[in-house]
Amino acid sequence: MSIVTTAAVNPVLRVAPAAPAEAAAYFRAGLVFHADVSDVAAALAAGDDPGFVVLDSRSTESWDQGHIPGAIHLPTALIPEQAEQLLDKNVPVVTYCWGPGCNGATRAALALAELGYQVKEMLGGFEYWAREGFEYETWEGRERSAADPLTAPVDAEDCGC
Repeated sequence: MSIVTTAAVNPVLRVAPAAPAEAAAYFRAGLVFHADVSDVAAALAAGDDPGFVVLDSRSTESWDQGHIPGAIHLPTALIPEQAEQLLDKNVPVVTYCWGPGCNGATRAALALAELGYQVKEMLGGFEYWAREGFEYETWEGRERSAADPLTAPVDAEDCGC
């Protein structure tokens, strides 16, 4: 058996992958903390009570530009003083903010968890909700953008993942 020097190993394998059991634990933990846009949309579209509420943690100006229909608007800074009036601690909360470049949903999820709420963060935020072609509301009414073929299949119900 030959030994490969570090210089000969590509950047991906420079640090070896985790053992399968460690990888499974890590990825399972990620699913405990995160939901994706497509799964949230599918659960909301099913028509029954999805078993969670969606919380938009952005400013009022951002909310007015567009938000998920049925979402609760509660900016992160107001969570400590207003969460108990708007949310039930027995119902999990899915937070979202602008998109992957914004950690507002993470901060909102942290604030809610510290208050005793079960919480997940919606990966992709409002950006990917709109980019995947799901309906959203603005101060003028409901809208829908065409699905971006880089984020969602154009001719299919879901991505199959």
